[in-house]
Amino acid sequence: MTLSHETDKALLRLLDRAEISDVQLRYATGTDSRDWALFRSCFADEVDVDFSAGFGQPAVRLAADDWVAMTAPRMESFTATQHMITNHVVTFDDDDHATCVAYERASHHLPNSTGGSDQTVYGYYTNRFERTPDGWRIAGLTLTALWMTGNFGIFQTALAG
Repeated sequence: MTLSHETDKALLRLLDRAEISDVQLRYATGTDSRDWALFRSCFADEVDVDFSAGFGQPAVRLAADDWVAMTAPRMESFTATQHMITNHVVTFDDDDHATCVAYERASHHLPNSTGGSDQTVYGYYTNRFERTPDGWRIAGLTLTALWMTGNFGIFQTALAG
């Protein structure tokens, strides 16, 4: 059976969507399992990071290795985290560039003396993807926090500990 050119393109697009979703899931799994090699595998060599909505951090462009080096100690300072990334909506700019908007729920747990042990961020990621020789990778990571519950002070406690 020979597939048409249109069918071939449609199948490749489905494979691209699946790979992009897998990258999003590796991002969450790498974070929560503290597998920083897995986490690093999600990114192009340079990444634009924007966590300004909800966290007040300015958007930055940095080497992916530096992003991992900044993220690891923050996440490791919590007793546990759980990041859930769902409802992936992938749009393609062309064959090598795409955007994935996905819901995000990030729970952070740290027993402490400042109040509750838990804090949860609800929002969505708008991630820009590029096809690289190693597959699809995140080139732009934007978190939009819509609301938060729990003890936001555990972030300061975690970083101070």
